[in-house]
Amino acid sequence: MLASRGRSLSGGSAATEAGSRPGGRGGKRREEPRSRPPPAAGHVQRAGSPRAGAALPPRPPAPSHPGGGTEGARPSLLMEAGGGAEREPLLPPRSWRTGRGLWRAGGGTRSAAEDATGADNDLYINQAIVFIEDAIQYRSINHRVDSKSLWLYRWYYSRTCQWVLSLTITIILALVFIEKPSSLTITSDVRYRLTAWNPPCGLTESIELLCFLVFMVDISVKSYLIGWEEFWKNKWLVAYILTLIVSLTDWIVSLSFFCTEAVRIRRILRPFFLLQNSSMMKKTLKSINSTLPEMASVLLLLAVHLSLFTMFAMLLFARTKDGQQDKEWVGYFRNLPDSLTSLLVLLTTANNPDVMIPAYSKNRAYSIFFILFTVLGNLFLMNLLTAIIYNQFRGYLLKSVQSSLFRRRLGIRAAFEVLSSTKETPANTQQSYVSVGALLRVLQKVEMDSCCKQVIVRSLRTCSCDQLSAAQFQKLFEELDKDAIKQHPPSPEYQSHFMQKMQIAFGHPYFGYLGNVVALANIVSICVVLVMDADKQPSERDDFFLGAINFVFILYYLLEMLLKILAMGLKRYLSYPSNTFDGLLTVILLVLEIATFGVYGFPHPGWRPEFTGLLSLWDMVRLVNMLIVFRFLRIIPNMKFMALVVTTLLDLVKNLRAFAGILVVVFYTFALTGVMLFKGAVVPLGNISAANTTYGNGTLQCGTYEQLEYWPNNFDDFAAAVVTLWDVMVVNNWQVFLEAFSRYSSPWAKIYFVAWWLISSVIWVNLFVALLLENFIHKWDRRCHREHLSDIEYQRTVELMFRDVLEEPTEEELMEKLHQHPHLQLCR
Repeated sequence: MLASRGRSLSGGSAATEAGSRPGGRGGKRREEPRSRPPPAAGHVQRAGSPRAGAALPPRPPAPSHPGGGTEGARPSLLMEAGGGAEREPLLPPRSWRTGRGLWRAGGGTRSAAEDATGADNDLYINQAIVFIEDAIQYRSINHRVDSKSLWLYRWYYSRTCQWVLSLTITIILALVFIEKPSSLTITSDVRYRLTAWNPPCGLTESIELLCFLVFMVDISVKSYLIGWEEFWKNKWLVAYILTLIVSLTDWIVSLSFFCTEAVRIRRILRPFFLLQNSSMMKKTLKSINSTLPEMASVLLLLAVHLSLFTMFAMLLFARTKDGQQDKEWVGYFRNLPDSLTSLLVLLTTANNPDVMIPAYSKNRAYSIFFILFTVLGNLFLMNLLTAIIYNQFRGYLLKSVQSSLFRRRLGIRAAFEVLSSTKETPANTQQSYVSVGALLRVLQKVEMDSCCKQVIVRSLRTCSCDQLSAAQFQKLFEELDKDAIKQHPPSPEYQSHFMQKMQIAFGHPYFGYLGNVVALANIVSICVVLVMDADKQPSERDDFFLGAINFVFILYYLLEMLLKILAMGLKRYLSYPSNTFDGLLTVILLVLEIATFGVYGFPHPGWRPEFTGLLSLWDMVRLVNMLIVFRFLRIIPNMKFMALVVTTLLDLVKNLRAFAGILVVVFYTFALTGVMLFKGAVVPLGNISAANTTYGNGTLQCGTYEQLEYWPNNFDDFAAAVVTLWDVMVVNNWQVFLEAFSRYSSPWAKIYFVAWWLISSVIWVNLFVALLLENFIHKWDRRCHREHLSDIEYQRTVELMFRDVLEEPTEEELMEKLHQHPHLQLCR
C-alpha cells in the first residue's frame, strides 16, 4: 500500500503515527486551526546550532561552483537548462558531510557569524531534502538530522545500498537449495532420484557469514540513525538483533560439528530477514493479527460443528455384526482420529462423494447427513470466515493508508518548518513562510519522479509570490498524491494528401478490429487441423495445409504491424502495451517462419516433419501455432469488461509484493520444518512398474499414495517440500498426504498438515481474495465514473485506492507530532 514504496528505519507500523481519528470521507481537510501567536524568528532549534532562536543576518554573496554558475542563481534556470536533479550526485558535497559549509568563493573573507549562518542555511536545506524524500517514500522522519547523519541516511537509502541489502536477503534465502539435503537433482521421485551433490563443509557457511556481516552493518546503521533510546523501544529491531545472535551461535555450532548436525535453527530464522526489511509485510502481519480474534470465533464454531458431526457419524456408522455392511466404518469412521480427519477433509470437499458412497449405497437417507454437514460447514461457515477476513482486512488497510498519508503530510510539514528558518525568510513576519528560491534549491537535489518534479517546478515558476505559506507549501506537494498518467506521443503529421488518407484508414479502430477477426480465423484454422490430425502419427501427417495458412497469416500480421507504425509513428505505436506485445510476437513468428523455410523449404504437398535440424518440422510448426494462439490475447484491450478484469489482475500482481512475501515466509518455514520432520520417511516399495498395482502378495488400495504414484511429493529436500506443500494447499486429494505421512512417520503428522491447511488455504487465500475484491471494486467504480480519454492511460496503484475517503490531518496534529520528534526541537 502506501508504505510499500519505502522502508522505515524504525521498523514498526505507521499506524501509531496518525493517532486515533474518526474516519472521514472525501479527502477534505478538516476545520482550520484557530489563530496562534506569531512564532519567533529562527524557530527551529537543534543541538549544535550556533544561532538557534536568533535573527538571521542578510544573505551573503552566492559562491561559485566548479561546474559554472552560482549557488545563488535561480534554480529554475538550472532546471530549464537540463541541469536539475539528473546531474546532482546522490551524496551531498563535502560541506554537507562536514557540517561546516564555509564559503570561499572569489577569495573573499567572511565573518564568523556569516560562516555560522551559512552553515545553518545549508543544514536547513539538507534537512528539507531528506524530509521531502521521506514524504515521497512514506518513511518515518524520526531519525537524526545533523549533517553527518543526513549524509549517512541518504547513503543508506540509496539505490546501491538497498540493492545490496535485497541481494543479500535473496542469497541467504536461496542457500537452502544447495545446502544438505541438496535440491540439485533432475527429479524428486524417490524411486529414480540419483544422489545429489552436497557442498563441502564451509562453502555455504562462508556465504552465510558474509550475509551476516551485511546484516550487522544494516542494524548498526539503523540503530545509530534513530538513536539507541528509540532503538530499544522497537520490537522489530530488537528481534533483529536476537535473530542475528541466535544465527551466529548456530553457525558456530555447525562448524564445530563439521556441518554434520541434523537440525539447523538458523535456517528457519532466515525468513525473518525478509520480513523485517519490508514495512508493508509487517503491516500485513499486523492486519492478520488484528483479524485473529474474529477469525478465532468462526474457527471455534467450525470446531464445534466438526466435533458434533463427528460424534453423530460415529453413532450412525458404528460397527455392526454384518461385516459386509460396515464399509463406512472401516474406511472412514473406525475411531475418533479417523472420523475427525474424514469430516475435516469433507469440509474442503476433497473426498466428496467418496466418503458418502458406502453409506449411501446402503441407504439413501444417509446422504442427508453429509449434505447437511457440507452446507453448514463449507457454504456457510467457511464463507463467513472469508467475509470476516475481508471486512477486517479492509478496515485495517484503510487505517494503514491513512497513517501513510499522515507520514507524507508530516514529512512535507517538517520540510516547511526547517526551510522557514533559512536566511531568505524575513525575520519580522507574523507567520512562517518559505522562500520560493530556497524550495527550488531543494527540488534540484530531491530524488523524486521527474514528471512530478517538473509539475512542481512549473507551478513555482508561474507563482506570482516569492514566499509560500504552510498551506501553499502543502498544496504544492499534493501533486505526489495524484494518479500517474501516461500520455501517448502524437502521431506524425504528413504533408501528402495520400499519406493522410492512409494514416486515417490504418489508424482507425476498425483496422484493429479487422486484425482481431483475422487472428480469430487463424485460431479456427489451427483448431480444425489439430482435430483432423489428432490420431495420426507424426510420419502420417502432411503439414502442407497448416504451413501454408500460417505463412499467409504471418505475412498479414507483418503487414498490419508496418501499416500501424506508418499511421501512428514508431514511438506512439510502442507506447501502447498491446501493440508492443503484438509486434514482438509478430517478429518472433517471422523469425521462426524464416528458420523453418531455411531448414525444410517452402510448404509443398508431402511436407513431412523429418528431423533434420535442431527441432523437427512438427516441433517448429507447433511452436509457431502456440505463439499464434498466444497472440490472440490482443483482443483483450478491445473488450471493455474483459480489459477491466485483466487490468485488475495486472494491478494486483504489481501490488502483491507484501502478500507474496508473506507467502514466501510461510512456505519457507513450513518447508524447512517438513524437511526436518519427514526427510527420508517415504521409502519406495520396490522396483515395480507404473501399471502394476500389486506388491508382494497384496494389492495396493485404490486412492493411496502408492497406487496414485505420488512418490515425487515428499520432504527429502527443500524444493520437493515446496511442491508438496503447494499440492496440499490446493486441497485436491490432500487426504492422501494425511494418510501416507501418518503411516510412514507418525499419526501426529496430521497436525502439521492441518496447520498448513489453516494458514495457507484458509487465512492466506482469503486475504488474497480480500485484496482482489478491494482492487476490483475500486477499479470498477473508477471505470464507471471516469470519462474515457484515448490518449491518456491512468496507472493506478493500490496505495491510491482509498484516496477519496481519506481524511487530511489537521495542523495541530502535525505540529504535535513534530514537537515529539526525538532529534528536532521547535521553538513554537
